[in-house]
Amino acid sequence: MSLRSHGIRAARALAWDLRSAHKVERALASAGWRQHSAASSTCWPTQLASSLHGSPSLREFSTKQETEASPESNSADGSDAQTAPDSVSANDEAAGENNEASASSPADAKIAELEQQVKDLKDNLLRSLAEQENTRRIAKRDVEQARSFAISSFAKSLLDTSDNLSRALDAVPEDLRHDHDSHPVLANLYEGITMTNEGLTKAFAKNGLVKYGAVGEKFDPNKHEALFEYPDPKGEAGSIGQVMKIGFMLNDRVIRPAEVGVIKAS
Repeated sequence: MSLRSHGIRAARALAWDLRSAHKVERALASAGWRQHSAASSTCWPTQLASSLHGSPSLREFSTKQETEASPESNSADGSDAQTAPDSVSANDEAAGENNEASASSPADAKIAELEQQVKDLKDNLLRSLAEQENTRRIAKRDVEQARSFAISSFAKSLLDTSDNLSRALDAVPEDLRHDHDSHPVLANLYEGITMTNEGLTKAFAKNGLVKYGAVGEKFDPNKHEALFEYPDPKGEAGSIGQVMKIGFMLNDRVIRPAEVGVIKAS
């Protein structure tokens, strides 16, 4: 057999195989495997075409498959290129929001810290002002009390002198106090003691020291010291009936209570 006949037989066998492969590809395309068959067919038919020295039918087949596969690949590339910018922009927005949140949180914390410091400083300032005002008021009160009661001890030492002068005046009989004819010495002595007692009382009043405690006053336990009680139909119950010792007050403060006898209900 000649070489020509062998070549013809080989060409017919390859053509039969090519028809069978084309039928298989159509079946796979109808089942959803078009893209896969196109990719696989573009490999071995191209080699077969090159081996048959550029057969026109084989070139059409390979070119058709490539053109059919190219729109799908282009559409896939286009969709990928379209979705890529969207994902990048979304990532950029998320990153920007995270950066803004991370930048704002330290600023808010710093503002809150400064506001707390201002609040604490204001509270400390108000407390300091209140403490200074209290100190000033207490100091003023202490100064006034020291000025008002600085002579307390000196006044107490003169109370006995005033009591003695009062006793001396009470010791002179009433009918002889002004008898300058029969008892001129006693009358003059009485006048002298009276003048001394009045001068001492004026000096006491000038410095805020006053006498209190008289018969008929209402008994006050804060000012009077009750030595005894006795019934007296002429007096009112609860009032002072007798004064044993005069009381003294220095600037409205009792430095010695009056010793009295109180009338009780009969």
